[in-house]
Amino acid sequence: MATTHETAARGTAQVLVASNRGPVSYEVREDGSLHAKRGGGGLVSGLSAIGPDAGALWVCSALTDGDREAVARGVGEEGVRMLPVPADVHADAYNGIANSVLWFVHHLLYQTPLEPVFDAEFRRRWAAYETYNRAFAQALAQEAAQGAAVLVQDYHLCLVPGMLRELRPDLRIGHFSHTPWAPVDYFGLLPDDIREQLLTGMLGADRLGFLTRRWADAFTACCTEFAQGLGKTRVGVHGLGADGEFLRERSHRPDVDERMAALRAEIGEGRRTIVRVDRTELSKNIVRGLLAYRQLLDDHPEWRERVVHVAFAYPSRQDLAVYRDYMTQVQRVTQEINSAYGTPGWTPVLLNLKDDFARSLAAYRLADVALVNPIRDGMNLVAKEVPVVSDEGCALVLSREAGAYWELRDDAIVVNPYDVLETARALHEGLSMKPQERAARTARLSAAATALPPARWFLDQLNALREPQPS
Repeated sequence: MATTHETAARGTAQVLVASNRGPVSYEVREDGSLHAKRGGGGLVSGLSAIGPDAGALWVCSALTDGDREAVARGVGEEGVRMLPVPADVHADAYNGIANSVLWFVHHLLYQTPLEPVFDAEFRRRWAAYETYNRAFAQALAQEAAQGAAVLVQDYHLCLVPGMLRELRPDLRIGHFSHTPWAPVDYFGLLPDDIREQLLTGMLGADRLGFLTRRWADAFTACCTEFAQGLGKTRVGVHGLGADGEFLRERSHRPDVDERMAALRAEIGEGRRTIVRVDRTELSKNIVRGLLAYRQLLDDHPEWRERVVHVAFAYPSRQDLAVYRDYMTQVQRVTQEINSAYGTPGWTPVLLNLKDDFARSLAAYRLADVALVNPIRDGMNLVAKEVPVVSDEGCALVLSREAGAYWELRDDAIVVNPYDVLETARALHEGLSMKPQERAARTARLSAAATALPPARWFLDQLNALREPQPS
C-alpha cells in the first residue's frame, strides 16, 4: 500500500497558491445555469506572470452556494481547485475564528473589559478552523509535484504550513500575512495552546512573508516569547505595491468618465473634495474620520460650502452583528453632520455604501485630499492607488498605523488615527496646500506606491522560497 507521501507525490502542480477566496466565483442563475465571475488582484497577476506552462494551481474554498454547486457538477476553471468545505464548517472557521478572533487580535480591536471570551463555543469554532486548514493541507499534498513550491495566504490558513509539512516534507512551503501581526502582549490574550498551534503552524513554512518590517518583527518577537524562536524558518518583507499600469488605463475608461461627471454634479461647481474609499471594516476608522471632518468645519468655518467629504464605505462582513452596528454608526454620524451643517445647495458628506470600482476610481481622480486613517492596517492599497490615479495632485492624510506609512510617510501628512483634532488639522493642511506642492508630492508618492507591483511582489516571494535553505 502506498504511503501518504508516495500517493501525494503523484500530483503535477509545480507552483501552488492556497487562499480562502479564489480567482473565480459562481452564481446559479434562474434557469439553473452557472455564471462565472473572475476576480483580479496581486495573486492573479503573479500567477499570470509565471506563464501558462509553469504547472500552477490555485486551491481555494467554495464560498457560496454557486461555488458549491459548481464543485458538485464538476464545473471549474483550469488551474483552480475549489474545496467543498461544508458551509457550517466554513462559517465557524471564517467568521467564528478568522474574522472574529484572529483579525481582532492582529488589529488590536478588542474592548478588553468585555472581550475576548474564550469559552466552549470558541473551542467548538476552533475545531472548525482546524478542520478547514486540514482540508487545504490535504488538497495541497495531493496536488503538488515532488519538490513543488506552495504559497499559503493569510490568517485564514495559519495552520496549513505545519499540517502540510507533516504530509509532504519534500515541498517548499511559504506563507504570506496580508494583515499586521499582533505585538507580544496582545497576542498573549490568546489561550496558551492556541498561541502554540498558530505559531507552530506558521513555523512549518520554509519562509514567511510580511508586508512591513514592523509586522515581521512582531511575529519574530512572538516566536521568541512563546515558541523558542524561529527555528529554521526564514522571514522576509514584501511591501505590496499598486498596479500602476492597470490603474492608469482603467481609470480613463468611459464608465469612469461618466461617474466623474455625476460626482462633479453632486459635489457642486468649484468645491474642494476630501475623499475616502474603504470597506466598512472596524479597523478602517471611518467614524473618527467623519468626526475629524466635523471638527474641520467647526475650526475653519471658511470651508463650509467650499468642501465636500466624499465617503465611499462599502459593506463588509455584514453577517457579523458588530459590523452591522458599525455601518449604522457611520450612517448616523453622516446624517448628524449633514443635518447640522448642510444648506439647500450643499451636502457636506456624500456617503455611498454600494461597491462600485469605477466610481472609486472617479473619486481618486477628483480628490484634493485623500483620507486614509486606519486604526491598524497591514498595508492599505487605497493610500497607494490615489496618488497613481489623481488628475491634479492629491494631498494624502495617512495614519501612522497603516503599513503604507513606512513607504509613503515622507510625502504624506501623517496622523495619529485616534486623534480627531490632529486629523482635522491635517485635513486643513491638505486643503490649503499649494497646487505645485501637491503635484510634486503626488509624483513622489506615485513612484513609491508602484515600486513593487503585484506581479513582481509575487515573483519575489516565489524566487525567495526556491532559494536553497542555509545550512
